[in-house]
Amino acid sequence: MPAPFSRRLWFSLILALALPAQAQETAPTPVPAPPITAPPEPVPPVSEPLPPATPPAADPVPEPTPPEAPPAADPVPTPPAPVPPAPVPPAPVSPAPPAPAVLTPPLPAPTPPLPEKPVVVEVPAGPPGSTLRGLWVDAFGPGLKTRAQVQQTVNDAVALGVNTLFVQAIRRGDCLCMKSGLPLITDQALEKNFDPLAIVTKLAHERGIKVIAWASVTGIANAAVPSTAPGHVMKTHGPSSGAQSWLARRPDGSWLEGKDGWLDAGIPDAAEFMAQSVVNLVRNYRVDGIQLDRIRYPDGGDWGYDPKTLARYRAETGAAGTPAASDPRWQAWKREQITALVRRIALEVKSVRPDAWLSAATITYGAPPKPGDLAAFTRSRTVTDVMQNWPEWVRDGLIELNVPMNYKRDGVAEQGAWFNGWNAFADSVRVRADRQSSALAVGSALYLNPPPISAAQAGRSVASGLGWVGYSYRTPTLNVYEGKESMAQGLKAVGGALSARPEVLPAEQRWEDAAPSSRGLMGRIRGAAVLGSRPVEAWQGGVRVAQSLTDGNGYYGFLTLPAGKTEIRVGGQRWTDTVPERGVVRLPDLVLRDLKPASAPASAPVAPATPAPAKPTVKPATKSAPVKPATVKPTVKPATIKPIKPGKR
Repeated sequence: MPAPFSRRLWFSLILALALPAQAQETAPTPVPAPPITAPPEPVPPVSEPLPPATPPAADPVPEPTPPEAPPAADPVPTPPAPVPPAPVPPAPVSPAPPAPAVLTPPLPAPTPPLPEKPVVVEVPAGPPGSTLRGLWVDAFGPGLKTRAQVQQTVNDAVALGVNTLFVQAIRRGDCLCMKSGLPLITDQALEKNFDPLAIVTKLAHERGIKVIAWASVTGIANAAVPSTAPGHVMKTHGPSSGAQSWLARRPDGSWLEGKDGWLDAGIPDAAEFMAQSVVNLVRNYRVDGIQLDRIRYPDGGDWGYDPKTLARYRAETGAAGTPAASDPRWQAWKREQITALVRRIALEVKSVRPDAWLSAATITYGAPPKPGDLAAFTRSRTVTDVMQNWPEWVRDGLIELNVPMNYKRDGVAEQGAWFNGWNAFADSVRVRADRQSSALAVGSALYLNPPPISAAQAGRSVASGLGWVGYSYRTPTLNVYEGKESMAQGLKAVGGALSARPEVLPAEQRWEDAAPSSRGLMGRIRGAAVLGSRPVEAWQGGVRVAQSLTDGNGYYGFLTLPAGKTEIRVGGQRWTDTVPERGVVRLPDLVLRDLKPASAPASAPVAPATPAPAKPTVKPATKSAPVKPATVKPTVKPATIKPIKPGKR
């Protein structure tokens, strides 16, 4: 009997030890949340890990982000793993949301429930401020694709009480319009022989509502839903175009960020294409302004490695080899390419329509800098990752209406305080170089929040004297975004919550503000082997009043100059003209002839930003002898930019 008893005892001991071990294996293992730390330099828009889903508008898909998916939101922190021996089921980790559908809003993974009464940091009411109350209307769902939809959109805007519609015109290298030079969107839901931008502008203006044409600038493709238009840029300058490709690339040559493809602002031909497309919106439509979205490099920081971009960088800076993504000089150069593109668009818009608003949907990820702390901002991912320096754009008058995509969720960690902090920082950098104040409206994520929280965020923005814009008409509540209620139900719910705060949407309130006065000039240099990164100075009364750089196509310009006689100095050449009281004057092209020192080796890199060559000569109209640049007018006529016919580049 002892042997059987021993076997049973041994078996019992083994079983007792095995059960706890099995229970531990089957218990779900908590997945730690990624650390919320700011990357070395503004990595993707701001400083915290990126969420798996691409945000829907302003980064709305006005980056507002990819238009069909809502803008990237600040990640929701995951609770730490439970401490044994009393295990507590860990909070579920949201799985990556499915790929967004083209005609219906994507259904993201559920986010942690928000408290019915979120804890928020209230802002005391101040003096009356901006009356702008807006709504983004994207091109990835109903709202703009038929005459009936456009009429309903305008009717809903009136019922809601908003006075400005940010209407997506340029989507992904295509347009919901017929006169941008881009192909129409290829969407079976689009009514034939129908120009959405023209009709929505007409109907909105009849109801006293302003229309800002929103354009996705560098984001031009989605591999999951490619355009089938014959003239689309992806067919002529896409990934299979060899040396003619205009796509932003990583060091290994890859070009997809998720499913999206982006143009590289460092490629001069691509920048020209983008600028012309956007400017045609104000040339050919009576919109009240334009808003630049996706005006940056893709998230991640390791972009800009197309051979043509690298060749430009080396030629303009004298650098050798291939720079690391974290190289400060390389980052600064790429940031300048984005700023140069914004500058070129702004100068062209103001030369065509001085009264049109220049706007951008800008990035605000993570914890905000303190008001006025530009040094902290330059360390954010906005600056070092996606190369977007929007305080500089405001200072130089390149944008007159800043709409930060302040997509935060009250009650989730400290995001309620972050929302207020970003508003305060943006408000602290509104003064331009000419001492005028730019306009500021807060972009909030209706799609991430239930109506009471959206109303609370709008209320805090308005109490601070700021305007307010909600993203979006298609996804007005978290429930709509998650597919739990219809768009009509969501609009009714958010409208009810907002109406409970009469200071947010007062009856019959219109946005009548005029854009700040832009005074400046623009021009172009030609003739030199390297056109980009040339220092340009503006002098008045013997004093240098502004300085800038040429872009890759040789363009330069200023928008915040005092009116009066102004001398432009660039590449050893000078030209004097008069800055008007309002608007932009276009100067004749300046022809440069770089003279290399006799001792310089033929292969020495050209570094136009630093050399001090002998005085170059200007090519006269009838003589071959050089003439002093200060006394001879350039003979090359300024480039006249004509609207591109629909369907052609």
